[in-house]
Amino acid sequence: MSERVPNPILPGFYPDPSICRVGDDYYLVTSTFAYFPGVPIFHSKDLVHWEQIGNILDREEQLNLTGAKQSWGIYAPTIRYHNNTFYMITTNVGNGGNFIVTAADPAGPWSNPYFLEGVEGIDPSLFFDDDGKCYYTGTKGRREGPKYYGDNEIFVQEMDLETMKLTGESYVLWHGALRDAAWSEAPHLYKKDGRYYLMIAEAGTGHEHAVTIASGTSLTEPFVGYQCNPILTHRHLGRNYPIVNVGHADIVETQNGEWYMVALASRPYGGYYRNLGRETFLVPFIWEDGWPLINPGKGIVEDTVEGPDLPPFTAEVVPEKEGFDDEKLPFRFLYLKNPKTENYSLNDRKGYLRMKLAPVKMTDLDSPSYVGLRQTGMSFVLETKMEFMPHNMNEEAGIVLLQSDEFHYRFVITMRDGLPVLQLIKCFEGKEEVLEQMLIEDLAKNDNSIRLRVTAEEQDLKFAISYDGKSYHIVKAGVDARILSTDVAGGFTGTTLGIYCSANHTESDNYADFDWITYKNM
Repeated sequence: MSERVPNPILPGFYPDPSICRVGDDYYLVTSTFAYFPGVPIFHSKDLVHWEQIGNILDREEQLNLTGAKQSWGIYAPTIRYHNNTFYMITTNVGNGGNFIVTAADPAGPWSNPYFLEGVEGIDPSLFFDDDGKCYYTGTKGRREGPKYYGDNEIFVQEMDLETMKLTGESYVLWHGALRDAAWSEAPHLYKKDGRYYLMIAEAGTGHEHAVTIASGTSLTEPFVGYQCNPILTHRHLGRNYPIVNVGHADIVETQNGEWYMVALASRPYGGYYRNLGRETFLVPFIWEDGWPLINPGKGIVEDTVEGPDLPPFTAEVVPEKEGFDDEKLPFRFLYLKNPKTENYSLNDRKGYLRMKLAPVKMTDLDSPSYVGLRQTGMSFVLETKMEFMPHNMNEEAGIVLLQSDEFHYRFVITMRDGLPVLQLIKCFEGKEEVLEQMLIEDLAKNDNSIRLRVTAEEQDLKFAISYDGKSYHIVKAGVDARILSTDVAGGFTGTTLGIYCSANHTESDNYADFDWITYKNM
C-alpha cells in the first residue's frame, strides 16, 4: 500500500486546478486573477511533489490586467495536450474574455492569445475526441433566459484549431444536478469506455461548493446526471471541519491505471476565516458501476492522502530566503497587475532588488511597486532587509500583507516632521488607520538599513524591527489578521505577502533597496 502524504499538494492561493498527463509526466495549472505573471504551471511525476517550471502568461501581450479589480483577471484555466501541443484555455475577466495559448514545451514559451470572439461566459475547457476533433465546453447564462441569478447552462461546441474559432452548432449538455442549481460552472469533458462524462462544480465557490457529474453517449444531446450526485462536497460536514468549500475539480488517470482528482478547498483557522484562499488538494477515486466513487469508504478530502503507485519525484525545494542574486525573480514571485518594469531592477545594485517609488498607491486599481509571495501556512515569519530613506511625507517603503487594495496591512518607513518614522497602517474597506507610529532616528546611523519582521501565530500578528538582526524591537503585537481573509474582504484570492514602496500620488526619483526577503512557515 502506498504511503499517505500531506494535503494540500499546493498550499496557499492556488485555486481552480487543472491537470493533464503526458506519458509519465504530470502538469498542473491554477488561477491567478489580477496577479502577474498569470497561470503558474507545475510539473510532477508522482502527483504529490510539484515543481513550478514557469508561468504560462509571462508577457504583457499575453495578459492585459489594466484596471482589473483583485478578483478579476484570470479565471479557471484548463490545460490539455494533443498531438505534441499543449493547450491552455482560460478567461481574462475585464480584458478580452476567453482565449487559448499553445506551446510545444510546457515550460514555455507559450503563444500570444487567440481570443474567441463572441464566446461569452467563463470557465472554458477543451476536449479532444477519439477522432481528433476538438470541442469547447463552457459556462454561460441559460440561453432561453436565466430564471434566477446564477442560472447557468453548460454547453459544447466544436473548435476549429486551424482558425481557433468555434464552428457548427452549440449544444446544451446540462444545467446541473440540483433543482434550481446555482452557478453550474467549471465544466470538464472526458471519455471512458465509449461514454462521455461531464464533470462540473455547483453552488458557487463558497461553503456550499460541490462537484457533480453527468454522462451521455452523444455530444449533441443533453446528458443525464448521476443519481448519487454530488460526487464530492464538504458542505454537509459543517463550518468547524478543517477542510471546506471543496469543488472545481479535474481528473487524471496514471500510467498504472489509478485515478486521481485535483480540487480546490480551503483550510479555515481562528474561526471560519480563510486567509490562505483556495488551495489545491488531491483525492483518489475509483470507477464503480460506470461512475466515479471518490475516496472509497470516506467520500471526502483528507489532510493526508494515499499517494499513487508511482516512483517518487524529487521536486526542487523552495528556499526560505531569496537574496536577489540572479538576473530574474524566481517563478513564485508575483506582481499586482502588469508591472511597470522600469520600477524594478536586479542589476542597478547586484544582490539587491531596487524598487523605484511609483506614484501608485496600494489602494489604487493600478500596478504599484510591489513584489509578493503567497501565504502558504497558518503561522509564519516574514522578514526583509531594506535600505531606504524617505525624502518627504508622501514616500513610504516596507512590507505589505495583502488581501486586496481595500484590505491589507502596511508596515512601512515614511517621514513626519522631517524625520523618518515607522508606521503600521491598517486598510479596512479602503479606509486607512495608523495603528502604531514610532520615530526611528537610528535609521541614518545604520546606513538607512533596517530589518522588518512580521510573525503570524495563526490570526495573531506581531510586527518588529531590528538594525543588527540580533536584537528585535516589537512595534505592535496582537494585531488581528482576519481582515486578510475572503470572509471579511470578499473576493476569490488568497493572501500574498511582499515588499512595497510608493510616492503616494506624487512623482519621486527615490527608491528602496531590498537585500533579501525570507518567508518561513512555523
